[in-house]
Amino acid sequence: MDFQAGQRAQADAAPAPMPVKMVIAGGFGVGKTTAVASVSDVPPLTTEAAITEVAAGVDDLSMTPHKTTTTVAMDFGSVMLDPTLKLYLFGTPGQDRFGFMWDDVTEGALGALVVVDSRRLEDCFPAVDYFERRTMPFAVAVNRFAGAASHPLDAVREALDVEPGVPVIEFDARNPDSVRDSLIIVLELALARAMAAA
Repeated sequence: MDFQAGQRAQADAAPAPMPVKMVIAGGFGVGKTTAVASVSDVPPLTTEAAITEVAAGVDDLSMTPHKTTTTVAMDFGSVMLDPTLKLYLFGTPGQDRFGFMWDDVTEGALGALVVVDSRRLEDCFPAVDYFERRTMPFAVAVNRFAGAASHPLDAVREALDVEPGVPVIEFDARNPDSVRDSLIIVLELALARAMAAA
């Protein structure tokens, strides 16, 4: 057997990576689609639709004046964390009127990253409440719009009134390493909770 054939046989014998489902949630226009697209190893699947005049009258575009599309079902991507672990990422739609889809999108997920724009914290309340009710491990990721968060993390934690065990972190949805690090925090949180329960 030549060297290349041996390498192929070894690769064929390697176990498939463990699949883990993660959810990226949050309010309208906070950076969920951007986060999935920036970190995904494959071209992301998005279900974007143009923002119509009717939708513009319902959705607050004051902080996102250049936004022309919105997620109407979900975003999907995947990222290999290492040869043994592959994350499948499901981004939820942000508007309340699409909330009926969240149960389907989150079914089977190990944890969630709730993306927050600290200029409008109230937009993420439904997502925080949703994961608290489901007792699903989640972290709050404050997206650094224009390079910096508008409020200190302690102030964000206090405003959201999340449990002490919920990580509140800063991240940049445009930066793959930043998104990956945030997802690893959720993964570690879910693992710690599973071990504590066992």
